Amino acid sequence: MIGVRLYELLKSAGYDAEERLCGMEITDVAYDSRKVKAGALFVAIKGFKSDGHDFIETAFQNGAAFVVGEKEIARDNYKKVPDSRVFLARVSAAFFNHPADRLKIIGITGTNGKTTASYLIKGIIELKGDKCGLIGTNQILIGNEAVDSVRTTPESRDLHELFAKMEKAGAKWVVMEVSSHSLALDRVYGITFETAVFTNLTRDHLDFHKTMDNYAQAKAKLFSMCRSCAVNVDDEYSSVMLKNAVEPLTYSVERKSNLKAENVKLSEKGVFFDIYDGGKCVKYRLAIPGRFSVYNALSAIAAALNVGFSHDDIVKGLIFARGVKGRLEVLPILTDYTVIIDYAHTPDGLENVLNALRGFAKGRIITLFGCGGDRDKTKRPIMGKIAEEMSDLAIVTSDNPRSEEPGAIIEDILAGMKKDNHTVVQNRREAIGYALDIAKKDDIVLLAGKGHETYQILKDETIHFDEREIVKEILAQKK
Repeated sequence: MIGVRLYELLKSAGYDAEERLCGMEITDVAYDSRKVKAGALFVAIKGFKSDGHDFIETAFQNGAAFVVGEKEIARDNYKKVPDSRVFLARVSAAFFNHPADRLKIIGITGTNGKTTASYLIKGIIELKGDKCGLIGTNQILIGNEAVDSVRTTPESRDLHELFAKMEKAGAKWVVMEVSSHSLALDRVYGITFETAVFTNLTRDHLDFHKTMDNYAQAKAKLFSMCRSCAVNVDDEYSSVMLKNAVEPLTYSVERKSNLKAENVKLSEKGVFFDIYDGGKCVKYRLAIPGRFSVYNALSAIAAALNVGFSHDDIVKGLIFARGVKGRLEVLPILTDYTVIIDYAHTPDGLENVLNALRGFAKGRIITLFGCGGDRDKTKRPIMGKIAEEMSDLAIVTSDNPRSEEPGAIIEDILAGMKKDNHTVVQNRREAIGYALDIAKKDDIVLLAGKGHETYQILKDETIHFDEREIVKEILAQKK
């Protein structure tokens, strides 16, 4: 969009605008001074590592026509607002002509299960013939175009641009993962979700939220921003989500709820269960193994029911559903053992996937894992303990060390490991080679933590690192 009048833009976003701004035109909205182009409106926001207010002069030098921020600055082409993140969300929606108002948006929040649930819901919608955009950890889908995802939930300016592109591509629906960061930092401010889903809450992101209560409260914001919601009441934090929830539909495996999975059967071919609704028994199947797959299916079922789909529609959608890249992904290799890639990077995620593997493993489970740097350190020994207790052999290695020393991260992990069934191979590529060397017939090698990622974040650089390619290269060298 080119040549939007600033006066009209501010009015559309719900802000007072001075008459003197009538003649000024804005070509873009930016929150990163490095991306400012001539005629842009730059919004200064406070980040984790830097403060956008420190780059206001840089923004002007790069061609910004107007700047908005929270500090007092004596310039004619500057406006102070109480909250620049809220302003960014509101003005971005206005700049892209409020696409979220015309789309039916389904938001999914929780520690684990968001990505799989989003793909399941998307599949149900598309089987009925409607186009559906997707925004999440793995990727962003705009029609048939796949875009790499930088963060689970984009910044508000980028989010509204995506909505506009999805609408232009013919999408009527958008399914998106809504992170706790995005809720705490107002990236989804002003969006009304058609329905919202709570999967679960386990230890993660405490480097940002500090406490589990803060983490839960951030998630709970979503459930006052929707027309209806679906909540997993088997999770201990469900009461926090339900406190101010709009039109909740509850689901469970263990507790009383609106949608309770009965007669649950688990196998290596997937999960099978019944739901009794209005006296009618509906039989469900999802071809993704593991107890957590029952919950992922339930979250999709509840969300779809909330927005008007029938059980028949949903049953068909789940029958055609397959696994998501990086989630219990079995690599297509010609070996007498199995290699599985999974994104599990939290204690609960690792425990869930290992429980799933235990359900069909014929040989040993060899778990290769690490923990990311510059993230919650308290989960490291917990994950170490889970890995050694639930695996036949645990290989501790590097993940995304970022600015931390890989060896120091590994020492934190080892603090929780007391048995003698673990070893350390710091270099992740070498660790994968070691795991493949020792694997025997019927063993399962689990490569945990990277999942869909095709890179590794080191101290000074981000390198290409796709575990699928690495496994194939190592096996090719063995021939």
